[in-house]
Formats: sequence, structure tokens, C-alpha cells
Amino acid sequence: MKQVINTKAAPAAIGPYSQAIQVGNLVFTSGQIPIDPATGSFVEGGIREQTRQSLSNVKAILREAGLSMSDVVKTTVFMADMADFAAMNEVYAEFFDGQVGKAGCTAASYPARSAVAVKTLPKGALVEIEVIAATDNPD
Repeated sequence: MKQVINTKAAPAAIGPYSQAIQVGNLVFTSGQIPIDPATGSFVEGGIREQTRQSLSNVKAILREAGLSMSDVVKTTVFMADMADFAAMNEVYAEFFDGQVGKAGCTAASYPARSAVAVKTLPKGALVEIEVIAATDNPD
């Protein structure tokens, strides 16, 4: 059965989609761009700040589902410029701190990841990040 995950701690969807969907023991987040949910605007700064906000939005959605970043099993990172990869990667690593979660993620077992450059992202973002997380609870 499909369950919609929604939280005010992350930006509202800007189109006809949900922040996340849980099916069985998997939670699929929609791509998160660097919108501060408190202001509804992009965070100031470059790729580091935008990556941090995008992942903070993901973290808030997962928290609503009863999960943490340690439960993430797969991420997809979309970037406007692959030259930003190293800076994005530095901030990305901060969000997977080695705490063991329900899915057993540790610093030695980061989630699987794809990182690609795309022509443009919604609202001119520099980065958009989506994740798949696993839970022990299939309901």
C-alpha cells in the first residue's frame, strides 16, 4: 500500500507530486532543491550552501517518515555543473556520519549514489537531491 509522506519542515511541492512516498519498507523522496522551508526562498550562497539545504530538506522528510540519513540506501544527485562535484561531495559526506540506522548504514557503507550534470534544474538551482531509504516497518 502506498503512503504519502509530507512535512512542513521541508518545502512544499512546487508541482503535482508528493515530498515522499512509502511503499512497503522503502521511502522514495522527490528531488529536493535548496529552498529554505521557513522563507520559501533559495538559501544564499553557492553549491555548498545549496547542497546543505537540499540535504536538510531530505533529512526533514525522512524524519517525518521515522527515518534518518543512516537509513538511506540510494541517492541521486543532479548538478547544474559537474565542476561543483568536489564541493558538493564535501558537504554530502557530512550528512552520512556513520550512525547505524535501521538500514545498517555506517561511514564504511555509504549509500549507493549516482551524480549527474543536467542542463538546468528547477528554479535555477545548482543541485537537486533525491533518496531512497529503507525501514524495518513495511506499513
